[in-house]
Amino acid sequence: MFLRTKTVRGHQYLQLVENRWEGGRSRQRVVASLGRLDEALSRGTLDGILASGARLSETVLLLSAHRQGKAHTVRSTRIGPSLIFERLWKETGCAEALAKLLGKRKFEFPVERAVFTEVLHRLIAPGSDRDGIFWKEAYAIADADDVCLHHSYRAMAWLGEAFEDGELGPRCTKDAIEEELFRHRRDLFSSLELVFFDTTSIYFEGNGGQEIGARGYSKDKRPDLLQMVVGVVVNEEGWPICCEMWPGNTADSTTVLPVVERLRKRFGISRVCFVADRGMIAKDTLAELEKQGLSYILGARMRSQKEVRDVVLDAPGRFRVVVPRTAKRRGQRAPSPLKVKDVDIDGRRYLVCVNESQAKKDAADRQAIVAALERKLEQGPKALVGNAGYRRYLAIGADSVTIDEDRIATEARYDGTWVLRTNTDYDAVEVALVYKHLWQVEDVFRSMKSLLATRPIYHRTDDAIRGHVFCSFFALLLRAELQQRLAAKGLGDLEWAQLLRDLDRLESVDIENDGKHFRLRTEATGVTGKVFQAVGVALPPTLQRIA
Repeated sequence: MFLRTKTVRGHQYLQLVENRWEGGRSRQRVVASLGRLDEALSRGTLDGILASGARLSETVLLLSAHRQGKAHTVRSTRIGPSLIFERLWKETGCAEALAKLLGKRKFEFPVERAVFTEVLHRLIAPGSDRDGIFWKEAYAIADADDVCLHHSYRAMAWLGEAFEDGELGPRCTKDAIEEELFRHRRDLFSSLELVFFDTTSIYFEGNGGQEIGARGYSKDKRPDLLQMVVGVVVNEEGWPICCEMWPGNTADSTTVLPVVERLRKRFGISRVCFVADRGMIAKDTLAELEKQGLSYILGARMRSQKEVRDVVLDAPGRFRVVVPRTAKRRGQRAPSPLKVKDVDIDGRRYLVCVNESQAKKDAADRQAIVAALERKLEQGPKALVGNAGYRRYLAIGADSVTIDEDRIATEARYDGTWVLRTNTDYDAVEVALVYKHLWQVEDVFRSMKSLLATRPIYHRTDDAIRGHVFCSFFALLLRAELQQRLAAKGLGDLEWAQLLRDLDRLESVDIENDGKHFRLRTEATGVTGKVFQAVGVALPPTLQRIA
């Protein structure tokens, strides 16, 4: 039964109504009419009815006692993140893959639970493994109460454990897991023709690994510390396929060929087109890709490559206007149109792409910098030279610093423009759209770099370090899966940080009142309800008796 209002001749009347099932359909019957709503409110009749009914409701009494602080809180735990990511952990095949590989191994603790706890920690509050053990005490994670720091360390070492020598290096547990996940997701109609690749570096606090830790170019500005290089391969849907790890002195451009070869060997891929951003490909690597007949779509350096700067950008030809379709499919805002031009230089195929919306933004940004430069010039050269954004537009002489108008004009050539090089026979429009999609996939890579920043890494062995990093790969995979499900429901624009905050507010509170024990769920605030619906998880009941 429920209360409703009905408007008759301009007045609202209050009715008590019940739902009944008659003749195969739900019907409503008015049980009683309680008079005009305005009179019931002014006389306090409605309040009296509700208060009288509340005295007979254990649920209402308990909620009231809890709000007034009269019920004793036994325990409060956060449940939102674990409910959502536990479901994704199972449905993506992660739990099954670990169970299969653990097989007959006789660990005295639940390895899969230790790994999931670490992965959930990376998603919600990235930090060290030691931090994760204290962090988990505030969360309801199924069958993980007894997982301790020693268990986490052993689980990490198992994930990175080498179990056989392969043609392309030692095969580790994490490799077998990646292959199991690929088989779980792949069907007769799926392929892996387009792959996107990016790398980042992670430095170590402590002694680092025996071999994987090395000093090299540090993107974190910490050349004094040992580091490693991590690369992640993602398919065109934004689904992470695998991650590779190298010593910290490995150049990005030398990682490409090994990754392509390992993809072909490990996943049985006969044809693959490699898509990467500027800076990933050195001249020798490009020549080897050509020699092996491997397809590629690569970003070209417009400013530093002479052929691109002086020939390709000025080559004649007609632009074609296209509108990317992939962003709409992923539940994002309508993308800006592109202008695409095909250019052939002695058999080398380039594509010049222009996004006019981005060109306007680039011009406006540069104009703002130049305006700030003009104001700063009045304060003397020292206020300018230390700022890299300013320095590119300055002409620095022996006795003066002035705005370099020639550089400003040169930079205007590149507004909203990028150049691609490819050896594929794809239509120019398709090549441009594929590379444009890389920018969308780079959201996954940005997530990767955030999730991989789980410092400090105090593990001593290469096995444990590989396992530590691989937990971040798991986290990246679950994040990508959740974002794809949200996009499928038209929720692709939800801010990730807000999503996590809202999930983290959902709590389960065990309370005691008059010798009885109950479990109360807090209100699902913000986008929590939408996330639960997108993943297909039912919210726990608001109140249930547990003892």
